[in-house]
Amino acid sequence: MVDIATRAWNRQWKIDPIVRSLIDTDFYKLLMCQSVFRNKPDTHVTFSLINRSKHIKLAELIDEGELREQLDHIRSLSLARGESTWLRGNTFYGKRQMFRPDFMEWFEGLRLPPYHLEKRDGQYELTFEGAWPEVMLWEIPALAVLMELRGRAVLKDMGKFELQVLYARAMTKLWEKVEALRELPDLRIADFGTRRRHSFLWQDWCVQAMQEGLGEKFVGTSNCLIAMRREMEAIGTNAHELPMVYSALAEDDEALRHAPYKVLADWHEEHDGNLRVILPDTYGTKGFLEGAPDWLAGWTGIRVDSGDPATAAETAINWWKSRGEDPTQKLVIFSDGLDVAKVIELQNQFAGRVKVSFGWGTLLTNDFRGLVPNDALSPFSLVCKAVSANGKPTVKLSDNPNKAMGPASEIERYKRVFGVGAQEASEVLV
Repeated sequence: MVDIATRAWNRQWKIDPIVRSLIDTDFYKLLMCQSVFRNKPDTHVTFSLINRSKHIKLAELIDEGELREQLDHIRSLSLARGESTWLRGNTFYGKRQMFRPDFMEWFEGLRLPPYHLEKRDGQYELTFEGAWPEVMLWEIPALAVLMELRGRAVLKDMGKFELQVLYARAMTKLWEKVEALRELPDLRIADFGTRRRHSFLWQDWCVQAMQEGLGEKFVGTSNCLIAMRREMEAIGTNAHELPMVYSALAEDDEALRHAPYKVLADWHEEHDGNLRVILPDTYGTKGFLEGAPDWLAGWTGIRVDSGDPATAAETAINWWKSRGEDPTQKLVIFSDGLDVAKVIELQNQFAGRVKVSFGWGTLLTNDFRGLVPNDALSPFSLVCKAVSANGKPTVKLSDNPNKAMGPASEIERYKRVFGVGAQEASEVLV
């Protein structure tokens, strides 16, 4: 097993680059990339870093030269032969050859496009522009780099024994979570923690700990590289990025109203089974489900990613009933800001009413709360989102208004078009 504390002490990033591979990313990014490659390959997008936790001054913590070195390293990466073989030949969600030959040929020749980096008011402004299939693959590695460099900045003055004790405490903390979760009957939980992980080595350790401690209750990881190396399931479906860009491309309000469903119609043509999972909260879960075509009710389930998770699950259950579907045969994946207490609460509340599953993110792979002075490793909310498509701004409303993004005038327009009324705001921690 890797001695993470010693590797942190050595601080030789050329031995431990933050991003080791183009498949050191979330599985859903590759699924979405193939869909975009097929349906919207010429769309020009801009992605931008957004730090929701303004009190964390990243440009004051992270050396610009070190950041550029890591980003330049990512631009040097290409798909390795073994990685290509795994993607081409492995079975994902029960389907062989998930990735089509034309997409794989394109991916094998890909190098990520240039980035633009500036400092402003103690923060980094990091943007990526170009063809959507290329630019979208920057999101996860960019976030992983910034999160890990922030961690390295906090750890850089610690001694060897101090680091050993820190990681021992963090391991103990995680193992106590595992011990609590293993008592839950019928638990299904996966690692969703790539984008805001403490480090690659730490995520890999967390995944192995979950695998040993939970056995079959641990159903896989969203990280493709770890899934390949540890011979486990790669987990993921789709994300807000698709409806955000499709909606920005809409020519008028009527086209905008139908854009989120057009996304899923394209997805429906490519995928079946457990890949047919709805992410309904981009422009408000309640309105989305009320306006959804009947064929969407036949999909496998939904993923809950903002607002009160129990409320969203109840809304989905009532919607399935209203469309003549049996909720007990439907899947609900909870994935927003989870930790052990919330997992236990939701499992107990919805077990037997729906098929319950969890995607556990930041508080699995980056929970160092209370382990260093001033809580300097406390997790924070950093995202990298598509902010424009073909020159038009994107918008996300969410079920939590504190997660909304886009120009104020466009946010109001989208609220009108999608019938979003008063929303209850909640603190965004991760």
